[in-house]
Amino acid sequence: MKTLTTILFDLDDTLLGNSMEHFIPQYFALLADYARPVLDDTRRFLQLLLAGTQAMIQNTDPTQSNRDVFWQYFQAHTGLDPAGTEQFFDDFYRDVFPRLQPVTQPRPEAIALVHDCLAHELQVVVATNPLFPRRAIEHRLAWAGLPVSEVPFALVTTYENMHAAKPQPAYYQEILAQVGARPGQAIMVGDDWKNDIAPAAQVGLGVYWMNPAGEAPPDNTPLIGQGDLTNLRQWLTQRPPFAPTTAQN
Repeated sequence: MKTLTTILFDLDDTLLGNSMEHFIPQYFALLADYARPVLDDTRRFLQLLLAGTQAMIQNTDPTQSNRDVFWQYFQAHTGLDPAGTEQFFDDFYRDVFPRLQPVTQPRPEAIALVHDCLAHELQVVVATNPLFPRRAIEHRLAWAGLPVSEVPFALVTTYENMHAAKPQPAYYQEILAQVGARPGQAIMVGDDWKNDIAPAAQVGLGVYWMNPAGEAPPDNTPLIGQGDLTNLRQWLTQRPPFAPTTAQN
């Protein structure tokens, strides 16, 4: 690998302790309850939410943001005007979504590593799956101890600013284009093989698998390493710009 310039971090179960098995059911319950004034059929609402999410995952049209794809789908299947409905749900992410914070756990080692990367003048990208509005992602970064008001991320991917999602390789290509990095100068760090590791490697990024349990890789995708964030820090210290230069006589 050439000199590292850019590091992409997944958010949930990478920078933030957040098991989707526990988080998603509680998130859906809160959102469905909040949505009753708009769609009182909870089952149908959740079906539409999941289908709209799937439409974003399948999208690779560079002229259509994930946000546009979701609201076009939602309007087509409900007849609701996105202009007012989107504001209704934005209020949910502002006022109700924060109730989910107790489901998550900050990771002090993640906070230290991100600040260390920035101190070494690396571009740090929050490469979370851009299926949520920015407000929801900013909440989770704050819960992780990495609020966007204090941490100068090069990019935080959201459904407003991205035109593809995981596991599409186009998602990683778009990140590189937005931050001006070449694949050989960037690495992706994440816990999900299908979403984080395989597609990023397909684009040419170095990939580090968050795998503290030491499970065997599910295929032969080449890794730069695997383990926890402490193991990643050890890997980084052996490479520029982390590795100290040796004085020449």
